[in-house]
Amino acid sequence: MDTAFLRHVDLGLNSRPKFLSSRYFYDEIGDKLFVKIMNLPEYYLTRAEHEILREQNNAIISALGVRKDTYFELIELGAGDGTKTKELLKPLVAQGFKFDYLPIDISQHALDDLEENLKKEIPNLSVKTQQGDYFGVLESFKNSEHPKVVLFLGSNLGNMEDDEAASFMEQLSDNLTTNDKLFLGLDCIKASDIVLPAYNDTQGVTAAFNLNLLTRINKEFGAEFDIWNFKHSPEYDEQSGIAKSFLVSKKTQKVWIAALDQHISFEQGEKIHTEISRKYDAEILKAILAKTAMVIQTKFTDSHNYFADYVVVKK
Repeated sequence: MDTAFLRHVDLGLNSRPKFLSSRYFYDEIGDKLFVKIMNLPEYYLTRAEHEILREQNNAIISALGVRKDTYFELIELGAGDGTKTKELLKPLVAQGFKFDYLPIDISQHALDDLEENLKKEIPNLSVKTQQGDYFGVLESFKNSEHPKVVLFLGSNLGNMEDDEAASFMEQLSDNLTTNDKLFLGLDCIKASDIVLPAYNDTQGVTAAFNLNLLTRINKEFGAEFDIWNFKHSPEYDEQSGIAKSFLVSKKTQKVWIAALDQHISFEQGEKIHTEISRKYDAEILKAILAKTAMVIQTKFTDSHNYFADYVVVKK
């Protein structure tokens, strides 16, 4: 039994307002559903960032300041399947840069799959997978004499509240040395008619992804959630640039959770907050970086200005 998850369920569902973290979306079913989400027509984020890396890879390499005569470490936080990253890795290898690619992930299975795939696609690439917590691994490289480039793609920073994001960036900055670079992918603030469908697709895949969290709690903790008694409901505030996802109780009900030995009560219309997806502009990013030794150097955007990748340098 995942005791950390159980403690989180206990805290979140006994709080007012109720909440559950999106980090627990990703069981085996959740992983498969998220792959589907990334390929949905409404989900522009993956396509937009992929376009940036595909169409501007040489300009990105130049902006990162890496040199062919100087070995560097290319570290990726949460590498996933590497689809977008390959757009950088291929030209770096082809042009003769000397580097190791160090993908960090909590899942050894994901890292093994990535390494096997990269060996086939880019056989001359040096891959050294790093299983563990981001900062636990980064700390081990902190005193490295080699330049570092850290990739943090996919608007993952946007899944944090602003104070959490600021704390994350402070910790990241503390693990870098002067002139190390961060390549940071962030979704841009834009109109609701573009953003909301990305979190509420017509096929209902995103709804299934969110509702699967309740199914996971049923499976792992002997809960009795009837997912038909809940609905997925996203919201987006254009001014603040913050999208949020909720699971909403369709009726007044009580749900038994055996592992907690308790019923959880829901009012009709009561929400469980499951996810934040903060959208960024340069000013918001500057505010998040304010307490760090990091500054924005360059910004790359896709052809629609939907997504941005920033080169951030440690001073």
